Amino acid sequence: MLDRAAQAALAPALDAVARPLARRGVSADAVTMAGFAIGIAAAVAIAWGAPLAGLALLLASRFCDGLDGALARLTQATDRGAFLDITLDFIFYASSPLAFAIADPASNALAAAVLLAAFIGTGSSFLAFASLASVRGLKSLAHPNKGLYYLGGLTEATETLLCFALMCVWPPWFAPIAYGFAVLCAVTIATRLVVAWRTL
Repeated sequence: MLDRAAQAALAPALDAVARPLARRGVSADAVTMAGFAIGIAAAVAIAWGAPLAGLALLLASRFCDGLDGALARLTQATDRGAFLDITLDFIFYASSPLAFAIADPASNALAAAVLLAAFIGTGSSFLAFASLASVRGLKSLAHPNKGLYYLGGLTEATETLLCFALMCVWPPWFAPIAYGFAVLCAVTIATRLVVAWRTL
């Protein structure tokens, strides 16, 4: 829901960083993989009981996630890059709830499992629609620069990042935050099912 506004706000900063990287021959795929590595480091920090360090790494990782797209648009966007980006994104999203479960299994494991199940629903509905939209030649007017058809919802990347940030700032509140976000994910799944039913 907030992705378009967040992308518009960050676009000037991302472009300013992407331009010198493009001149130096840095590839978008390299930035994607670096961002993923930083994201996994964030999960490790959370699992080791350092959620604020995890938050700093998480924010750096998500900056790279925006930077790779800006760099791809300045150089050459590829299907391989789009595949790599979305695949590593979903692995990153799963790593954060898992990290909180590892940090405190007794308090967090069930809530993390519920949230991960919700992520499977949002991820599968997103990717299934994107694959069929590609077959039909559909284009997203809301997100024309994405490598895949971007079917939005109540819980997009920006909302997920805000959720993870709240968990890092208030780790004892992980379970209620996770349950609440899982409910919002369920709303996203429901709206995507309706849109897919009507469109396909």
